[in-house]
Amino acid sequence: MVSSPPRPIRIGSRKSQLALVQTYWVQEQLQQRFTDRKFEVHTMSTQGDKILDVALAKIGDKGLFTKELEVGMLNGDIDFAVHSLKDLPTRLPEGLMLGCVTEREDPADALVVHANHQDKQLDTLPEGAVVGTSSLRRLAQLRYHYPHLAFKDIRGNLNTRLQKLDDGEYDAIILAVAGLKRLGMGDRVHQVIPSEVSLHAVGQGALGIECRAADEEIIELLLALQHQPTAARCYAERAFLRELEGGCQVPIGVNTTLEGDVLSLTGMVASVDGKKMVKGTVTGQASDAEAIGIQLAKDLREQGATEILAAIFAEIQRG
Repeated sequence: MVSSPPRPIRIGSRKSQLALVQTYWVQEQLQQRFTDRKFEVHTMSTQGDKILDVALAKIGDKGLFTKELEVGMLNGDIDFAVHSLKDLPTRLPEGLMLGCVTEREDPADALVVHANHQDKQLDTLPEGAVVGTSSLRRLAQLRYHYPHLAFKDIRGNLNTRLQKLDDGEYDAIILAVAGLKRLGMGDRVHQVIPSEVSLHAVGQGALGIECRAADEEIIELLLALQHQPTAARCYAERAFLRELEGGCQVPIGVNTTLEGDVLSLTGMVASVDGKKMVKGTVTGQASDAEAIGIQLAKDLREQGATEILAAIFAEIQRG
């Protein structure tokens, strides 16, 4: 009797260009490791992809770029979903888990400038220069360091944002280095913004693969792509964000280093106007990554993070 081939594994992805590049990379990596299996990509549009004329913070961020994919997993339509880890909420729906974290690309933010400002850096842009960003985290930190600049919301996929910049709607925009590199646009990175100016988003630069918590077959496959040093850094960052009860659209930034077994997590919480900022660092063993994140959150609450976040949530609710 001839045994039937193993069933195809169905990978869920958003339809954006960057999401597909990331998902096809995961598909290729798994196909190379498991040559007897077939991996299929299934695409979906999420709420965050559909609503492009409203600032992200005003929509509400609970699963903004993930919910439809999560429903697909729980319904059995797909087996796992590939996310930019920074888009994945720190509290996942019951029955789902973070199956693996892939090796991180550069997590820093990038300054991308209009042709008229090729000779400028962030600190030399002229007063009133219009800088585009859709991130409250970037906005708060840049306002704190560069109050003389003007900031304007920008939405759309990466190509759309770059076109708006090139058309002169903005003097500069802020994007993730990782996204530009993954799309083969690393040459558009005009300046890698130092962490002293802009701490990056939790999980930025890494991919997070979400799957059903009880699906041992899929979990076993995904572990082949787990990059433990990246995972330790991201677990610390996600624990920090979860403990502060902050979402993707809150001005919370991090930077994590790992030297040997020693993990150091720096984090900040800022007001949207950039006038208040609390910052701290906690260092410990990589095996205690989540405890490091929790401790840093407690330290910043003692410095006033709770009040800053409460004021931000109240402002968002007022619209």
